[in-house]
Amino acid sequence: MANISEIISKAVASQAGGLNIPASLKNQVLGGISDSVLGSLTQTVTKAGGIDQIKALINGSTSAASSPITALATKILGGNLSSLNLNSTQLSSITALIPAIIGKVGGMFKDMDGDGDVDLNDIILSLKGGSGSGNSALGSIAKGVLGGLFKK
Repeated sequence: MANISEIISKAVASQAGGLNIPASLKNQVLGGISDSVLGSLTQTVTKAGGIDQIKALINGSTSAASSPITALATKILGGNLSSLNLNSTQLSSITALIPAIIGKVGGMFKDMDGDGDVDLNDIILSLKGGSGSGNSALGSIAKGVLGGLFKK
């Protein structure tokens, strides 16, 4: 499985195909969206109650559109794009992509260990690429950060 940055980049690219933005700014805009989503997830996982917010998004009890993770990504995105001099229509269409992207990224996590729910172990297994012996740098980082939070 790809690492989380690659997953986010692919989700951004698939959702942003119809954006009406100048070609000279496209890479900056797509990068800004990706950075916003990753920044939101990173900040969420490290704050009190953040794992519960991620779990709620993953298991569907909170929709991507109403998730605090999406709200944070939108806020971060505003800062990332503020220097690009985009008009309000362009900014609005870019911002409107965030819930779909967050939903796609959240949808990548499944019950990997067969215990009937999506939990910390499933998130780590998803990031590592499954229950096999394969390992990724992101999986190790996630296990360290998330495991430290849960003393696992």
